[in-house]
Amino acid sequence: FGGAYLNDYYHADRKCLDYLENTDTVTVDYLRDDSIVFKPKEIKAGLIFYQGGKVEYTSYAPLMHKLAENGILCVLPKMPCNLAVLGINAADDIKSQFKDIDNWYIGGHSLGGAMAAKYVKDKSDEYKGLILLGAFSSGDISDTSLNTLSLIGSNDEIINFDKYEENKEKLPDDYSEKIIEGGCHSYFGCYGIQDGDGIPEITNEEQINISVDFITHFIFV
Repeated sequence: FGGAYLNDYYHADRKCLDYLENTDTVTVDYLRDDSIVFKPKEIKAGLIFYQGGKVEYTSYAPLMHKLAENGILCVLPKMPCNLAVLGINAADDIKSQFKDIDNWYIGGHSLGGAMAAKYVKDKSDEYKGLILLGAFSSGDISDTSLNTLSLIGSNDEIINFDKYEENKEKLPDDYSEKIIEGGCHSYFGCYGIQDGDGIPEITNEEQINISVDFITHFIFV
C-alpha cells in the first residue's frame, strides 16, 4: 500500500468524542492495543465490531455506546491502516480478556463486515451470531448455526447489490435482513458521507438509533 492511499481515510465526526466519555450507564476503556471497550454496568452479551475500510474506528463510537447502554459490551479493535483486512484476527485477543461473557457476537460495517464473516467462518462454535452492516459475507457460513443479521440502507449506493444478492447463499437459511428506509451506507458510522454514496432521507442519528434497535432485538429476542 502506498502512503498517500493509507493516509487518505474518513475521519470521525467531532461529535464522536462525546461517546468516548464515561456515563452513568457505560464505562469507556482502552485495551493495550488501543481497542476501545464500551462496558455496561450489567453485561448480557459481547460484540466485537470491525470498522469499515479506510474509516477511522472511533466513527463507530456512537453506535457502540448506545448498544452498551442496552447491556451489550462492545469492543472496537483498532485496525492497521484503518483496514480490517490487515487485522482480520483482531478478535482472537479480545475475547480471551472477557472470559465471563458467554454470548459473543461479531460484526462489522462494509469491508469490516466482510472480514468479520471471513474470520468467524472457522470459529462459528465460539460465537452466537454475525452482524453485517452494509456488508456481504466473504466467508461461507451457510452450514453453521450462526444467527445472522444483515442491515442495509435503502439509499446505499456504495455496496455492490449484485454481489450482495449473490453472497446471500453464503449465509444460513434463517438469516434476518432488515432494510433501513432512507438510510445510506455511511450513516452506520459518524464520518460524513462517503464519495459515491446515495443521499440519505433520514439523519445520521436516526439511522444509528434504528440500527441499535434492530441489533438489540436480534441479540435478545
